[in-house]
Amino acid sequence: MQLFYSPDIHDNADTFSFSREESKHIVKVLRKAIGDLLYITNGKGWLFTAEIQFISNNSCTAKITSKEKQVKRNYSLHLAVAPTKMNDRYEWFLEKATEIGIDSITPIFCDHSERKVIKPERFERILQSAMKQSLNCYLPTLNKALSFKAFVAQKFEGALFIAHCENTNKTSLKQQLQAKTAITLLIGPEGDFSTNEIELATKAGFLPVTLGETRLRTETAAIVACHSVAFINEL
Repeated sequence: MQLFYSPDIHDNADTFSFSREESKHIVKVLRKAIGDLLYITNGKGWLFTAEIQFISNNSCTAKITSKEKQVKRNYSLHLAVAPTKMNDRYEWFLEKATEIGIDSITPIFCDHSERKVIKPERFERILQSAMKQSLNCYLPTLNKALSFKAFVAQKFEGALFIAHCENTNKTSLKQQLQAKTAITLLIGPEGDFSTNEIELATKAGFLPVTLGETRLRTETAAIVACHSVAFINEL
């Protein structure tokens, strides 16, 4: 099954015209013809089945023949993760987290962050590609990058956690997780959160947690947390 993504298709649409680039892909790569079926999502949970009505080298129009709303997960996960020094590691996290299941991602700049600039357009493309590859009809929200201080100053709902490596009183994330809840979790940079950041987060209501006995890379910690939340909600 080949899944296409377009944020412009609405749940009451009757027909849909693909972009020039996607039309070329449909014709020249997939070699589709009139009457063939295509599958499209708008990233908001809808899966559309469409039959090709018109096709050319640069244009493809399809008629919507059916639609269904994908059941949304019974929990929500928001990961605030510091950008890694190497961009490809953060991009790997974005891809895998989308496959496992995540709702919202916020890049956060911390005291020990080595990277202070990101490319949100590229991150968005990775999220879209991972959503299509995993046949998921919900596109995770990529929020605007914020400083750590600005992020924790916001109001949140549900359970709040900060994972760090300092030798202080912490509890296991897996012991604290509960199914069917909203979760926000902070993951720091390669140099970990600073003592001041941990104190700020704790005062803001974030519970310090550990993800295991070993020291994890930023992107690995984020994936471990993502999988732990998914696993708890499968029981």
